[in-house]
Amino acid sequence: MSGEDAPAQQQNAVDQKQETKPAEEPKNEPAKTESPPAAATAEAAATPVATTEKVPEEETFTYRALVLTGYGGYDKVKLQVKKGKPALKAGEVLVRVKACGLNFADLMARQGLYDRLPSPPVTPGMECAGVVEAVGEEVTDRKVGDKVMVLNRFGLWQEVAAVPASHTFLIPEGMSFEEAAALPVNYITAYMMLFDFGNLRPNQSVLIHAAAGGVGIAATQLCKTVKDVTVFGTASASKHETISEGGVTHPIDYRTKDYVEEVRKISPKGLDVILDPLGGSDTHKAYNLLKPMGKLITYGAANMLAGQKKNLLAVAKNWYHQFSIHTLSLIQGNKSVCGFHLGYLDGEMELITQAMNTIMDLYKEGKIKPRIDSTWHLEQVGDAMRKMQERNNIGKVILTTEPMPEEEKKEEPKKEDKKDDKKKDDKKKDDKKKDDGKKEEKKDDKKKEEPKKEEKKEEEKKEEVKKEEK
Repeated sequence: MSGEDAPAQQQNAVDQKQETKPAEEPKNEPAKTESPPAAATAEAAATPVATTEKVPEEETFTYRALVLTGYGGYDKVKLQVKKGKPALKAGEVLVRVKACGLNFADLMARQGLYDRLPSPPVTPGMECAGVVEAVGEEVTDRKVGDKVMVLNRFGLWQEVAAVPASHTFLIPEGMSFEEAAALPVNYITAYMMLFDFGNLRPNQSVLIHAAAGGVGIAATQLCKTVKDVTVFGTASASKHETISEGGVTHPIDYRTKDYVEEVRKISPKGLDVILDPLGGSDTHKAYNLLKPMGKLITYGAANMLAGQKKNLLAVAKNWYHQFSIHTLSLIQGNKSVCGFHLGYLDGEMELITQAMNTIMDLYKEGKIKPRIDSTWHLEQVGDAMRKMQERNNIGKVILTTEPMPEEEKKEEPKKEDKKDDKKKDDKKKDDKKKDDGKKEEKKDDKKKEEPKKEEKKEEEKKEEVKKEEK
């Protein structure tokens, strides 16, 4: 795909000599004799051709890309400069990327837990937004200058990307590149789970885990497009006000309360639709919370992610508690269990396009709007991933391809300098405390010595009085 170094295509001077015809020789000299001046003339003729030849743009073209260099921590995703303009195949367009979306699957991919990403080194990124710069053969519905959002299996965390035109969607008027990059993965996932699998209808109830995340906010907004839907949402207490304003009817702090008990208090019969991105034991809880005719849609295994590197204990625990059920139990319980993974639907673009068209209509009607938590430069991808993995975001985390200003780059070492200065100050304070302590000890010792001196003086006086009496 893109990012390969283009082969050099410089004309060989030796070949030029062979192709260049020798200058005509005077008639009075033998025609077959090749004199030194004639050879020199041939070289002179070849030289101007080499100097005036322009190097093709494909060879001088460079672009920045984030590359997963291996599995592990945040430092495994590195910013690199690639050479060579990506070549377009039939049916593809070249997109100048302006903003990229960060997804939970990208965090799992960094740890080697996402099988839809090829082995490193590879550029991650499933969604982006930008401008069409070039159009390949057989592309009729896109043109240079079109603003588009892109959904792809990987390879979008870079400044330019060659992608199938069928994987692009025109950005509506008034939508920013950041909003466009926040929309495809989260909203298509939420829409297809709620309406294609969940068949959500008025007066039903839904449980949304991680309600303050990208999919959680998208699902909440889509639930509001259906009349009288009750939404239960799990999130830390600090996010409750925000998700309540966004449409969550009953926010639940999963860190301090048992969400199963909280749901049962309000809805003793259970729930109609549950979206489960957690996996493991939480999938069992979700199934038991379903009403008769209820639907559980499981779409992730976030419980596997514990720490910035792969946690084998968390992975093993998740697999050990993996949900499984006999078909007779499904029949007797009148329940359904569905599995959703957008990454495995990349061959079903017709279905995805239908969902996206409906989502675009809802956006134009003002019924949905992506919420951007924060925007980070490509240089800050580690901090962006950390924020998402530590569950500190409310909404979508976005990467921008706009180069990081020099002022901000200079500030980075300043932060380290401040840390060093703080350490030095702390050390000085500690040293001062020690010195003060020693001074106090000396004062105390002096105070203790003073009464002893007084006693000694008294004794000396008594001795003198006794001598005088004698």
